[in-house]
Amino acid sequence: MALQIAQITELFLVQGAVRYGAEAISQQQHALQCAHLAERAGSPDELVAAALLHDLGHLLPRSAPKAAGIDDLHQYMAIPFLRGVFGEGVLEPVRMHVDAKRYLCHIDESYWAGLSPASQRSLELQGGAFSAEEAAAFIAQPFAADAVALRRWDDLAKDPAATPPGWAHYVAVLERACRVSVAA
Repeated sequence: MALQIAQITELFLVQGAVRYGAEAISQQQHALQCAHLAERAGSPDELVAAALLHDLGHLLPRSAPKAAGIDDLHQYMAIPFLRGVFGEGVLEPVRMHVDAKRYLCHIDESYWAGLSPASQRSLELQGGAFSAEEAAAFIAQPFAADAVALRRWDDLAKDPAATPPGWAHYVAVLERACRVSVAA
């Protein structure tokens, strides 16, 4: 069931070429920008790979069409397709990136105002800001800090004028992250 890097590449090059929801860029552009921000921050390959793949769930076929006004749970949908190829250093930040948005809304009063309108709408569908108890439980988890970093890059990776490296550059990152996972 796991997707290989070539299959992931095809998904992003074909399905990812379409517009990213209500944003002014494609899903592929968003992924590349997010990975580029992670790379520029000096992140390890696994976190750069997580940044690249965090929205893969949006590109996967669904058994039922996505209904308007319903959270699509995309952060969970990708995990079975990545497990076995990548390790927890990729999987967990992907799985946790939506909860990281909920966490940031709790700890930073100005965070919500900085979200794009589409991200503000999706936050409400995803359960809104965490309570104090939920925020404390979230940040205590392994990989939570990585998920928060990924979330911040995710929020910035929506610039129609950005020119990150192309997909081929990140195939090498995915391959290295895959090797790290196999060695662990």
